[in-house]
Amino acid sequence: MKDNRCKTCRRFKQKLFLKGEKCFSAKCPMIKKPYPPGGKKSRQRKVSSYGEQLIEKQKLRAWYGGLKEKKMLRYVKKALKRRERNEDAGEVLIQILERRLDNVVYRLGFADSKNQAHQLVIHRHFEVNGKVVDRPSYQVNLNDVIQVREKSKGISIFKEIKNRLKKKEIPAWVEIEEGKMSGKLLRLPTTEEVNVPVKISTVFEYYSR
Repeated sequence: MKDNRCKTCRRFKQKLFLKGEKCFSAKCPMIKKPYPPGGKKSRQRKVSSYGEQLIEKQKLRAWYGGLKEKKMLRYVKKALKRRERNEDAGEVLIQILERRLDNVVYRLGFADSKNQAHQLVIHRHFEVNGKVVDRPSYQVNLNDVIQVREKSKGISIFKEIKNRLKKKEIPAWVEIEEGKMSGKLLRLPTTEEVNVPVKISTVFEYYSR
């Protein structure tokens, strides 16, 4: 199956860091071809209000590892329900997305990208509180212990974890115990801390049509 993640960034004309370390290197296609697929002379149409909403929604899905539309709609509905209780729907939505197991695995530095984290979870390489969890969408609770399975510690991606952690900045809302290959979600992050390159209000406008 062809990997079009680099084309996704070029289409949005914005780096979404979908391929991990490659995105920070000179090999990143956004450096060589900082224009949408189709060439420099491809016609650029004026984007409508709906088009802008669609783009922001697609960017958010891509940022969190290419989420399915039904899953994103479910998250948005949950966030909007919380708004009825005078909570910030945008912050709630980001916190729901950040609590996904595949995302927490990525934040802890166990994977080079969110897409890779997604695959590692599916292939049953992680335990949560001592039980194997293979659902990337699993919602991690505060202080849950996410740990690499004992029998998985010998595979190359986890053997190289020390080198990966030297290059990666671990967010303040998670904690990792490198020696045990485990970590925790200490608290829920704020929207400002996550710094998602998306206009969240525009995403809500799309789903409120």
